[in-house]
Amino acid sequence: MLSTQEIQDKVIAIIAEQLGVDKESVKRETDIANDLGADSLDFAELMIVFEENFDIDIVEEDAQNITTVGQVIDNIEKQLKSSGK
Repeated sequence: MLSTQEIQDKVIAIIAEQLGVDKESVKRETDIANDLGADSLDFAELMIVFEENFDIDIVEEDAQNITTVGQVIDNIEKQLKSSGK
């Protein structure tokens, strides 16, 4: 299973690549919309990329409550633990 640090590194790399921002500007407390300028389409694309990269399904309800990078990491970590991956 991936460690929290590995999940965090992968999430930050994906966000930086998808949104065209510098990895150093992406922290756990970074707000994806307000700090990185992601719109709803960017956000939906990010969720799809996370699902593909981590082999999980992010529930629509969970996705709507995610605003920060840390919340993405926590959600992915929770799903990986519950699926035993």
